[in-house]
Amino acid sequence: MSGPLRPRGPLSAAVLGLVTAGPPGAGRLLAPPGPFDDPWGEDHQLALFLCYELHDRGLPGVHPGWEWEPELLTLRRALERPFLAAVRAAAEPVPPLPEALERLLLEPAGGTGPSHHLLAVGDRTQAREYLVHRSLYHLKEADPQLWLLPRIHGPAQAVLLAITFDEYGAGRPERAHALLFARMMAAFGLDPAYRHYLDLVPASSLAVVNLMTLFGLHRALRGAAVGQFAAIEITSSPGAARLAAALDRLGGGPDGTLFYREHVEADAVHEQLVRRGVIAELVSAEPETAQDVAFGIAAAEVVDGRFAEHLLGCWRSGRSSLRSPLPDLPDLPDPATLPGPAAARD
Repeated sequence: MSGPLRPRGPLSAAVLGLVTAGPPGAGRLLAPPGPFDDPWGEDHQLALFLCYELHDRGLPGVHPGWEWEPELLTLRRALERPFLAAVRAAAEPVPPLPEALERLLLEPAGGTGPSHHLLAVGDRTQAREYLVHRSLYHLKEADPQLWLLPRIHGPAQAVLLAITFDEYGAGRPERAHALLFARMMAAFGLDPAYRHYLDLVPASSLAVVNLMTLFGLHRALRGAAVGQFAAIEITSSPGAARLAAALDRLGGGPDGTLFYREHVEADAVHEQLVRRGVIAELVSAEPETAQDVAFGIAAAEVVDGRFAEHLLGCWRSGRSSLRSPLPDLPDLPDPATLPGPAAARD
């Protein structure tokens, strides 16, 4: 499934056509590729993702000088504006920050999100699809949040650094969360190479990652970046426990569940740190950021909600949640049926 990057319409074609023509100056955007009237659409989200990748891992065969080329930045800005406007419109009304945080701390009874579905009735095909969707972020986990570090200062910066230090294995490279996720993908018969499944991932998944990068790259949106990160960390632990149990039920084994088992404990600690050490300290030092943090929380709920709605809508109707289905893999055998003594299997 890896290979040449394929556009999904005129916007992503314009980005690819510009950056693959050669080094900056070799190609020209002959006309505005618009209209930019479908910011949630496949073409718009892929075009924005491709622009952002030049600040991250780069694109195959693309000269690194394109990262700060004014012509491409102008196009990127034209993509960012309607996306951010659509997120703001969908997030309204944004509650005050204390109320937004309180809502994050409540686990609704009878939850219906993807982790609940996978635990209750999910199958291996759906679990593998879920990992493909999440691979766009988790194979580079915490990278988008690192843009924040030079943009907040004092105690908030120190605590954010402590949290992200954990994401990279707390000094043990083999425990970096991105590597644990790669091992989990391999345990489910998936290719863990970064961006391998980009062509299969729909706009609703791209939007989750694009919003992180959009917030992280703009100093004016640093409060929103903190809010989105808080939404991830505060809500992660219960969902991770459900996903670990679901993947274990579906034959994940030690490697196939370690990533989420790690997050059950780590994010229970991070929840306290991000509320009391990052948000409280940032708002104390810069009170004007409070509503931006609340907006970041609300924005995370918007994109995560659209992602969940897409997954559950597809799965409940018996369809793949990806742009085309993954190849089938045989179900794992029941461990009790494997040859050898039980002690060895344990």
